[in-house]
Amino acid sequence: QVQLVESGGGLVQAGGSLRLSCAASGRTFGNYVMAWFRQASGKERECVAAISRSGDSTYYADSVKGRFTISRDNAKTTQYLQMNRLKPEDTAVYYCAARRDWIIYTSPTAFGSWGQGTQVTVSS
Repeated sequence: QVQLVESGGGLVQAGGSLRLSCAASGRTFGNYVMAWFRQASGKERECVAAISRSGDSTYYADSVKGRFTISRDNAKTTQYLQMNRLKPEDTAVYYCAARRDWIIYTSPTAFGSWGQGTQVTVSS
């Protein structure tokens, strides 16, 4: 299992931007599909973005397409989520997740490694 630590959350006004980072331990980061999930109060955890091992394939939830960008730097064993034009409905705890696989999955049950989460709050 890989250990994951998120950073970069905070409070931002609607229309603003934040960049989340997820630092992974170990030298096998390149063997993992990575993803960002979020969970708002009272709602189920949902996948907002995922990225393949090499970074050449990505997935975005419809709600964030065109506003969020997922990326990874395998040399730095870190993945990122650039969030632009944030909306109050983006408010949630954001989690980094990893799965040792070739295929991009979007179900939270498919991921075995999770970070502790970072709070993102967007004020109107």
